[in-house]
Amino acid sequence: MTERIIIAGSGGQGIMLWGKILAQAAMIEGKFVTWLPAYGAEVRGGTAHCMIVISDEEIGSPYIDKTDTLIIMNQPSLARFKSRLKDNGLLIINSSIVEAGAKAKAKRYPFTDIAVELGNVRVANMVALGSYLAKRKTVSLKNILGVMKMMAPAGRDDILKINQKALDTGVKLRNG
Repeated sequence: MTERIIIAGSGGQGIMLWGKILAQAAMIEGKFVTWLPAYGAEVRGGTAHCMIVISDEEIGSPYIDKTDTLIIMNQPSLARFKSRLKDNGLLIINSSIVEAGAKAKAKRYPFTDIAVELGNVRVANMVALGSYLAKRKTVSLKNILGVMKMMAPAGRDDILKINQKALDTGVKLRNG
């Protein structure tokens, strides 16, 4: 099993954190992992993406030319990365702020809107991660939660709780 994932959005959407959590959980499960971050020059508000490869075998390169899963959190990222998705690959789109067009075969979820309803727009990334985990069983939810607990700032259980709630909400989303 080898899963190649590109997550793309804008700086400040938690793209890198999401990739780190996914990669760390895969390592805990004894899988081979690469994580390749790329930041736009603007950082917050600019473009950001990361490439994660998770495999049962050694990985030759962290770079992904064609991806199995493409997760798009903003409109410019769709234009930039849609040609990188393999035929029959999984495309997940943040429909709150991305218009994919009627012909695009994608799972569409309003991640940003859901995060606002949960009380914190910054957890849209965790809603999206939950939706990804519901579609692809790449790593266990238990290990994702374990990594989130490990990364949470000391004494900030509120951050952990809202992120866990967002993750659980994402897992429960139906086909978009």
